[in-house]
Order: sequence, then structure tokens, then C-alpha cells
Amino acid sequence: MVDWLGLAIPFAYLAVLIGSMATFSSLYRKRKAAKAASLGPWFPPHLQRNIYLSLLHLEGSKKVPDTVLKAALLRRATEDIHRIIAVRTGKQACSNLLQRGSVGDELWQRFQRAERETEEELRDVVNEANGIQPGWGQTIFQSANEIANHDLIRRRIAEEETETAREKDWWEKKRAGIQSDFMRELEDEKRSTSATMDAPVLATNKGGAPVNAGTRGGSDDDAVLVEAGGPAAPGGTQQQTSGGGGGGKKKKGKK
Repeated sequence: MVDWLGLAIPFAYLAVLIGSMATFSSLYRKRKAAKAASLGPWFPPHLQRNIYLSLLHLEGSKKVPDTVLKAALLRRATEDIHRIIAVRTGKQACSNLLQRGSVGDELWQRFQRAERETEEELRDVVNEANGIQPGWGQTIFQSANEIANHDLIRRRIAEEETETAREKDWWEKKRAGIQSDFMRELEDEKRSTSATMDAPVLATNKGGAPVNAGTRGGSDDDAVLVEAGGPAAPGGTQQQTSGGGGGGKKKKGKK
């Protein structure tokens, strides 16, 4: 006779174990999905897509022509080009940061969700393009890529013009400062030259002592009179010399 009670215990244990694992897995997936949904988006709201959808769902007399829809869808594809380039460029860097532990799992989940959304957006644009014009979905991204490159070149030109204007203003201010400093130095040099020319000029006599330039003429006259034997030295050596000479002549006449 089979012991059903002994067999029921292991089966019950397996059933409880499997049910517990299924419940845990279901709760974990729901929690992970809720957490992923609560994370902020990687890209800002897609304005071009919202504009295209708004134009597409207009009905009645407000229905827009196909040319407007084509232009709106082309701008939407151009924005998708920018986003797919950003995703492909940042995927490797984000993966390396995750492996090094520099970023958390939340950032990686946000990036993966943005990558999936971008791929779905590209497929949606291709389907919309084929719906408006058959076969246009194969060439719409080529046109969008040209528009994106043109926008990038125009943005760079605007940045260069802004940088050039900023550098020009800086050089103008620097040149004005250098010019003002140079003019200030010229003014200081002129004032110092004028002060030097206005200062009294000193002269020196034969003994090396400085004398005033206003009395220099009188000193020269005195020197000439002294050398010529004039009355520069009163009652002194000059008179005695003359007297001695006269006395010699008188003695010679008496003889």
C-alpha cells in the first residue's frame, strides 16, 4: 500500500516553495517596473513629436495639408537624429562608469529606457512616413541628417560670432587701457622736463665754488681786474709792487 501521507509532505513542500518563488518574482518585477517608471526621463519632452501628433489628429475643417504634416514629421525625425547620436555616444561612457561603480543602477536604467524609447520612436517615424508617402520611410532620415548637420553648422557659426565679438570687446578695452597709460606717462615726462628747465642754473668760479648765474658777470669782471693789476685788492700787494718799482727808478737817476 502506497503511503500517500508520506508523499504528500514533499509535494506540499515543493508547492509552497514554488509558490513563494513565483510570488517573490512577481513582486520584484512589479517593484522594479514601478521604480523604473518613477525615474526621471533621460531626454526632455519631445516637442516635435507632440506638435506632429497634434496636427495629425486635427479633424474636419481644421485638417492640415500633407505638406505641413511632412514638414512636422521631418522636424520630428531631425530631433530623433540628435537623440540617437546622444545615446550612441554616451552608451560606452555610461557602461564604463557603471562597471567602475561611479554611477548607480538607477542611472543605467534611465539610460536603457531612453535607448528603448528612441528605437521605438525611430520605427514609429518610419511607419508614419510610409503612411504619408509610400517609400518615404527609407529616405526620411537621410534628409533629417542633412538638416541636423546644417543646424549644427549654423549653431557653431553663431557661437564663433559671439566669441569673436566678446574677444573684440576685450581687445578694445585693453587697447584703450594701454593708450591711457601711455598718455599718462607722456604727461608725467612733460611735467618732469618742464620742472627741470624752470630750475635755477648754477655756475662755478675758478676756485670751484658754485655761484649764482645772475652774479656771474660781476665775478668775471673782478677776476679780469685782479689779473690786470687794477684796484681789486686795496692797499695791498699791488700798491707795494708799484712803489718798489718807482723807488728803484729814483735810485738809478741819482746815480
